[in-house]
Amino acid sequence: MHDILDYSIEDLKDYISKLNQNKFISTQIFDWIYKKKVFDFNKMTNLSNPIRQHFNEKFKINLLNIKNKQISKDTTKYLFELNDDNFIESVIMKHKYGISICVSSQIGCNMCCRFCESGRLKKIRNLTVGEMVNQILTAENNIYERISSVVIMGIGEPFDNYDNVIKFIKIINDKNGLNIGARHITVSTSGIIKCIEKYSNENLQTNLAISLHAPTDEIRDKIMPINKLYNIKSLINSINDYIKKTNRKVGLEYLLLKNINDSKKCAEDLINLVKGMNIYINLIEYNKTNNIEFESTSKEKIIEFYNILKNKNIDVSIRRKFGINIDGGCGQLSSQYLQDNT
Repeated sequence: MHDILDYSIEDLKDYISKLNQNKFISTQIFDWIYKKKVFDFNKMTNLSNPIRQHFNEKFKINLLNIKNKQISKDTTKYLFELNDDNFIESVIMKHKYGISICVSSQIGCNMCCRFCESGRLKKIRNLTVGEMVNQILTAENNIYERISSVVIMGIGEPFDNYDNVIKFIKIINDKNGLNIGARHITVSTSGIIKCIEKYSNENLQTNLAISLHAPTDEIRDKIMPINKLYNIKSLINSINDYIKKTNRKVGLEYLLLKNINDSKKCAEDLINLVKGMNIYINLIEYNKTNNIEFESTSKEKIIEFYNILKNKNIDVSIRRKFGINIDGGCGQLSSQYLQDNT
């Protein structure tokens, strides 16, 4: 059976046309799913009986199975079970401006960043468009609230699942779909240069974030294997090309690791690296895991690093830490579940 969540409204219109039916049926189905949150074709009362029967026979429409859920004050982390018995994670975070969700794009990840639990899981496969959309729908259905912003930064490298991620973005941005504003959608990549260039031609108004995490090749080589394929110089050139083409500001994610990339020298090297670029830097406190040897930088040192950048007029912020009382880091919940059940 086909997953209805894999279909954009254009896909559905094409499908409906081949049935010699009115294309408006596609809009009605989208309205039931994405606006009314109805996940049963039999309850879509403005569809004819033959159409309901046809879609029941040809399409599935099921929310994900919540295998585990961890809740802290402002964060809820989900472990979702897929139809093939694999697991993915999503995290919802409550802010003053609304609710955001961090979604996964793959089962496991081949980027193998040494500080990340996802890298320990290894890539099994890409997620389908529907499995990405379903993370949002299932979370909304669970909390009975609307999610207003999306970050594709969970398990997996989004640009390693490029086509599905682009289609996912278009569905959740569609006014007939979840109608999440483009500027409330962020794609985070470890830096696959050929895809950054491709993404710059998509004519999207979404946000791009780069997981930089080091100011020099020497440090980045040690913690992010992708740097040996796309070094910092080529990555910075790619980011500048993206900015020039799109006129969009780019976010640089910088995870502070104790005695690895948190020194004054690292801060100064980072300033020299990004000087004059239309970027902002997001400093991130490390969410320590028992399985990886890295330690969190002290809050005092984070503030010192921040001040060095700020004093040189770098647009910088310290990301508010979520999930401190739960397995908040990407891959932690999946890794712990698999460890406990083997």
